[in-house]
Amino acid sequence: MADFDERGYPIVLPPHPRNRSGLPSETGTSKIGTTAPASRTAVPPPSTANSPPAISTAETLRMELCCDEDDSSPSGQFISIYLPETMSGGFKNPLLNRASAEVSLVDKLVEKAKCPHPWRHPIQFIGWAISMSFGIVTLILALAILSAIPIVNFMVLGYLLEVEGRVARSGRFRDAFPLLPLAPRVGGIVLGIWIWLAPLRFIAWAAADARLIAPGSPADLGWQLALRIAMVIVTVHLCLSLARGGRLSCFFRPLKNLLWLRKQWKSGGYWNRAEQAVRDFLAQFPRTDYFWKGLKGWIGAALWLVIPTALFAAANKPNGGAAIVSIIGGILLSVVLAWVPFLQARFAAEGRMNAFKELRTIREMYRRAPLCWALAAIVTYAMSFPLFFATIVLPPQDALWLVTPIFIISIYPARVLTGWAYYQAAVRQTRAWFSLRFVTGLILMPVLMFYTFILFFTQFIGSSGKLVLFQHHALLLPVPF
Repeated sequence: MADFDERGYPIVLPPHPRNRSGLPSETGTSKIGTTAPASRTAVPPPSTANSPPAISTAETLRMELCCDEDDSSPSGQFISIYLPETMSGGFKNPLLNRASAEVSLVDKLVEKAKCPHPWRHPIQFIGWAISMSFGIVTLILALAILSAIPIVNFMVLGYLLEVEGRVARSGRFRDAFPLLPLAPRVGGIVLGIWIWLAPLRFIAWAAADARLIAPGSPADLGWQLALRIAMVIVTVHLCLSLARGGRLSCFFRPLKNLLWLRKQWKSGGYWNRAEQAVRDFLAQFPRTDYFWKGLKGWIGAALWLVIPTALFAAANKPNGGAAIVSIIGGILLSVVLAWVPFLQARFAAEGRMNAFKELRTIREMYRRAPLCWALAAIVTYAMSFPLFFATIVLPPQDALWLVTPIFIISIYPARVLTGWAYYQAAVRQTRAWFSLRFVTGLILMPVLMFYTFILFFTQFIGSSGKLVLFQHHALLLPVPF
């Protein structure tokens, strides 16, 4: 342990450790084997004689409490209360951007996503399980659709890296779904709109047939009028359903939507509340952060993979001088594939591009948790085999999202498991036995070489030819192009 701490790349524990209450503790970032408690001294804010002190966003995190029972004025003593910028699960604290104490839509969704006790509240637990299952399906379909869009698929890779980084920092599998509390509501909105657009499609088809068969006839005019009326009614109903919050039940209670509109019209102030609710909801989707994280993660992994993959793809036939180059490239690629997932996990956990250079640290972390790392590597590459079979025949570009769910379903668990293995190595202070590391290496390297051997033949069955060798779906973009 001591000799490793003197190296240039020390292993750092995940930032923002949390205590039992779920809030980040005040110890800050610490290295393995060390604790650095920090004391907090609250200092009264400066004030002038003529005007009260200005209250900024940062000052809202400090609450002034009167310590004299008989005096209601502040006694000069302060208690500093830490309110995190991000709530558990990655959601921004609405108290930082909303002065009122009203519970927002995001707060309600986060509270609803908490798992009830299965024995004390079985009915609520069943409802929660159904809602979360629906949210997971919605999340997978959304990621699959975005993966089929060029450039936008970097956001999907960034989201997967964010998932991997959260698990790598906390070690908890429940942190692997940062957008899950919002997914059921988004899925309910999409499903409700799709259901109400079905009658419009039916009427539009009937109107088109009537116009084609007997243009200008009473049937044609009647269907055209019915289509216009239905469009107005459905549009108003969908707008009111979304205005009430977009719950799936709102799409099936039009009368209650009208009564709600009448109540809001009398009370007033709805537009301000709606604007704040939409801002809070959209703030939970850091699209720009996901994109840049995905782009950086792709560049870092590609720099490691491009040279050995190019050597590996040199030969077209298993004979001749090019075959020797391919064999050398295959050996190098097997070694690189053993480390790149965990270099990427370190980048996801710390957000530094220099993390891709810290191979010495990754090797040391492997010595501390060899079984966990070997398991994560084997699962990662074993679950990537269905991805190559899915690229044998690809649908057209506009229907590519029909294939991408296979990629998301295969890659998502591998990312979570890799983040968990990284955490297990980060929290351990001593190396595993040498015999255990040696046996694990003897098992892992033949598995990676076999994976590389199978990978060589995918160029002959994939629709992209040699480009299949450079795609590396499990580490780069989760899409077959």
